[in-house]
Amino acid sequence: MKKIYAALAFFALVSFVPAKENFCRRSGIRGHVYLVKGNQMPSPDRPASTGKAVKTTLYVYPLTNVSQVSREGVSSFYKTISTTPVKEIETDENGYFKTKLKPGFYSLFVKKGDLFYANIYDDKNNIYPIEVRKGNWADVDFRADYDAAY
Repeated sequence: MKKIYAALAFFALVSFVPAKENFCRRSGIRGHVYLVKGNQMPSPDRPASTGKAVKTTLYVYPLTNVSQVSREGVSSFYKTISTTPVKEIETDENGYFKTKLKPGFYSLFVKKGDLFYANIYDDKNNIYPIEVRKGNWADVDFRADYDAAY
């Protein structure tokens, strides 16, 4: 009888331990996508624009370097990305998104027509790098400013 109780106690304890796949349960990215258009030159009589929230798709890839894309000229537009996509996230009408991701490094893109777009780079030419840490949400405000003038 003691063996049965010991076995039941063991299985009860084991059942409350999260599975390895659930470690990303509280890790991921969240934020907004904003579309920025028009004249964005600084002016003392006009505050800087944060852009307009936009319903769109945000594309998540493993950390991607400029050497891993087919670039449209010298712009921040890309025809193809040679890394394998991780996830596509639909934003709501307020541009908001939230998705779980395993801890690691990722690149983010949006699309204009058939071209991918991202305009932030790190010192190693990785495109729109985002780090997701275990147990944390990375906050992102993605500014799609391809129709803006600075």
